[in-house]
This record gives sequence, C-alpha cells and structure tokens, in this order.
Amino acid sequence: MSNVKDTNEKDFESEVLKSAKPVVVDFWAPWCGPCRMMAPVIDETSRKFEGSVEFRKLNTDENGGLAASFNIMAIPTLIVFHGGKEVDRIVGLVTPALLESKIRPLAAGPSN
Repeated sequence: MSNVKDTNEKDFESEVLKSAKPVVVDFWAPWCGPCRMMAPVIDETSRKFEGSVEFRKLNTDENGGLAASFNIMAIPTLIVFHGGKEVDRIVGLVTPALLESKIRPLAAGPSN
C-alpha cells in the first residue's frame, strides 16, 4: 500500500498548507509518461520518511486552477511545502537520492 495519498483543490489547504509536517506534493497527470516513471521513486521515498514527511499527489487535469496558482509549467513537478509555504521545487524525473537529499533536512528539523 502506498503512503502517497491523493489531494485536490478542496482538501489542499487542510492537507498540505496547514500540515504540521513537511509535505511533498507530486503534480502529475495520468497521460504523462515521466509522471508514471516518477511514481515508484516517490513511493519508495515516502516509505523512508514515513511519520516525518507527508506525500500527496495532485492530478493537474482535475485540479487545473491549483496547478496554475503554483505556476506548474511542466510535469512531473514536486513541490515541498513546510509551514504552509513552498520551500523547494523539483521539475522532471529525479533519482531517489536527489529527492531524498531535498527532503532530509526538513525531516530532521526540530519541529518534527
């Protein structure tokens, strides 16, 4: 079972912006080949950070307004939120090691 949960425009504020933990949001679409290739990397990473970082995915086809509000120009785009603010952005396919290196400092923070 995946630790990566779906989110949408209705739940985004409560699940992402108001989260006490850092949240990684995967902006993706079902037709996007690179997005499908990135999914196992995100799943694997979410298991490593279980309990300290939340992972969500947002379908840009179904939530276009929210994607536009974050200036998503290409997918997959991963945005890391902490304290209700964007703290990092990763565009395109990345290795598990790179993704972990972006998340690790937040997972180890004093507020977690």
